[in-house]
Amino acid sequence: MIPRSHDLKLMRVALKRSRVVALLGPRQCGKTTLARHFLAANSLNYFDLEDPGSLARLSEPEIALRPLKGLVVIDEIQRRPDLFPLLRVLADRKPLRARFLILGSGSPEVLKQSSESLAGRMETILLEGFRLADVGQAKQPRHWLRGGFPLSYTARSQSDSVVWRQQFLNTFVERDLPQLGVTIPAAALRRFWSMVAHYHGQTWNAAELARALAVGESTVRRYLDLLTDVFMVRQLPPWFENLGKRQVKSPKVYIRDSGLLHALLGISNQRELESHPKVGASWEGYAVEEVLKALRPDEAYFWGTHQGAELDLLMFQRGRRIGVECKRADAPTMTPSMRIALQNLKLDKLYVVYPGDKRYPIERHAEVVPLAELVQAT
Repeated sequence: MIPRSHDLKLMRVALKRSRVVALLGPRQCGKTTLARHFLAANSLNYFDLEDPGSLARLSEPEIALRPLKGLVVIDEIQRRPDLFPLLRVLADRKPLRARFLILGSGSPEVLKQSSESLAGRMETILLEGFRLADVGQAKQPRHWLRGGFPLSYTARSQSDSVVWRQQFLNTFVERDLPQLGVTIPAAALRRFWSMVAHYHGQTWNAAELARALAVGESTVRRYLDLLTDVFMVRQLPPWFENLGKRQVKSPKVYIRDSGLLHALLGISNQRELESHPKVGASWEGYAVEEVLKALRPDEAYFWGTHQGAELDLLMFQRGRRIGVECKRADAPTMTPSMRIALQNLKLDKLYVVYPGDKRYPIERHAEVVPLAELVQAT
């Protein structure tokens, strides 16, 4: 088993200070496995809402939950949104008899209910599969190719990993999304998802996708927001500065898991990845996700001008401006675009992350850093 020490530490701290902790993330990312580090699955305090036995025990939720003491885990909470008002009441008791760890596959219903019913009482932790810091620098090529979903990463062979990811994509649109109340036809959503993969790392252009799918721009916007809500797609918003330059005002879109991106693009091995036209964009998205997981900034954006200057990632963290540029190169150097971003955005630090293993400065306040070193050091 691969230890997930960073995520376990986040959960331990959250469970000590918060009455309700929500562990949210896509299906099959390892939420249940982490929860069982804190409470055994056969405990009377553990409720799996995909288990008929747990559902039967919760037929009268107040009778089932009110007497419990210590930690209570409710898995797949999105199946019972009616539990949120009761959790608010139980979390407000004095003295506090129980703390609640709720697990949910990222759905709009979970986020909406929790924000309304548990405001000020709940801490949220997002989980997205194995981090590069979990598997180590030596496994970076495998992690990039297969992605972070545990069953994809740990598959016995590369072909087994490919089959798992293809099955995951099909099951997600055919079964998981309808269970969350999504009524969009599975074929249409799968086709849209594949098209977004080809726009991975580019600024969003609703008009082009709408024409390709023969639907309205509002429809493709709804599809994109849906895949964002369930943690399959990241929309990185643009940052604006009063610079006297025309700046990009559309978000950048990424498939959040590199393994799913490669499955959607039909990439099945390292050789095909290295020769694919989207290899640079794939590395950029992979690096952006790993940096965001590790640094957990207060805010994150990308920045670009119509004159061609751009910055892959602009983060605000404890009052500092940190820029990240992702380069798949053996020895990146300073570029005019990086220099413009460093000066115009008044960056406190610019990191150029790459797949190599040597760290070196390239200019004042700018240095090249191996991705594995940056995410391990945070």
